[in-house]
Amino acid sequence: MRIWVAVLTVVLVAGCTGTAGRNAPQVPAGDPSRTPLEQLEPAKDPRLKTGPSTATVAEPDIVPISDKVTPRLPTTVTDAQDTKVTVSSADRILAFDTYGTLGATVFGLGLGDRLVGRDTSTGFPAAAKLPLITTNGHQLNAEAILGLRPTVVITDTTLGPWDVVLQLRDSGIPVVVTDSRRAVNNVGTLIEQVADALGVPAEGRKLAQRTTVEIEKAKIAAHRLANDSKLRVVFLYLRGQSGVYQMFGTGTGADDLITAVGAVDVASEVGLQGAKPINPEALSKAAPDVILVMSKGLQSVGGVEGMATVPGVAQTPAGQKRRIVDMNDYQVLSFGPLTAAVIDGLARALYT
Repeated sequence: MRIWVAVLTVVLVAGCTGTAGRNAPQVPAGDPSRTPLEQLEPAKDPRLKTGPSTATVAEPDIVPISDKVTPRLPTTVTDAQDTKVTVSSADRILAFDTYGTLGATVFGLGLGDRLVGRDTSTGFPAAAKLPLITTNGHQLNAEAILGLRPTVVITDTTLGPWDVVLQLRDSGIPVVVTDSRRAVNNVGTLIEQVADALGVPAEGRKLAQRTTVEIEKAKIAAHRLANDSKLRVVFLYLRGQSGVYQMFGTGTGADDLITAVGAVDVASEVGLQGAKPINPEALSKAAPDVILVMSKGLQSVGGVEGMATVPGVAQTPAGQKRRIVDMNDYQVLSFGPLTAAVIDGLARALYT
């Protein structure tokens, strides 16, 4: 990521003292009625909290880095699969992945008005009315995609069938494949990959810098609230109507988010790699203080009361204390321009 450490340090210090320099990236104001995270007082012992809560962000929409962005095209990039791709037009953009990261990034770059469709995870307010190009959750619909006549496609390897992506490439549409890893520490890198492909590298650097500064500030405030409490958290992916009950471990992004707010990811602690069906014995042994879920996932199992039916939950400290934290499906693992706001909202739900 092309961000100078010195610049980040200066901006963070300026942000803490209220004297940001003239060259500091513009940071969205958010909700002025919401007390800044760094000013909140933590609960006496977060491990003793009981009952459910919902983590929310101050501003659910994406604030673009600029309202006047003109792509400089054509441009040729080497994507994450070492494929050279030439992009000649960004008039009709499709950006899709399992997390909704790429669509959010396009909006953050100031190109949201050029996005012609969305995946099911890209549901923040400004994008919600765009036509869906996925079916049955996360399956790509080739007919729907081709019908939108995209001039460029930005994707990764998290959505399939992959034959659909190959079909798009064979039809002559430039397809740029980005990094599929989702973590707090590579948000800026991913932003710059998208920006370079769309011919707006300067805006990419600015958005990456702004987002990185916001993330670091939120992490510092979250860790202060955590106060070395070592709160034990597990992320469960639930789709009750489909009988899908998964525990997310190392490499899913959930592990990195939990660590970013100063908590312990118990799934990684017990050695879980990726997303696996819930093993009741393993979940009970992991002994989470808090269970983190997507809001629609919580609804799908019958709410907080229904969580007792999820395998292994009733045997955990979190299940016994009804300590369930839910967060909007479009936000919690989005890992784009809203990452800092997600950390902020989750820290409030966990520690205050």
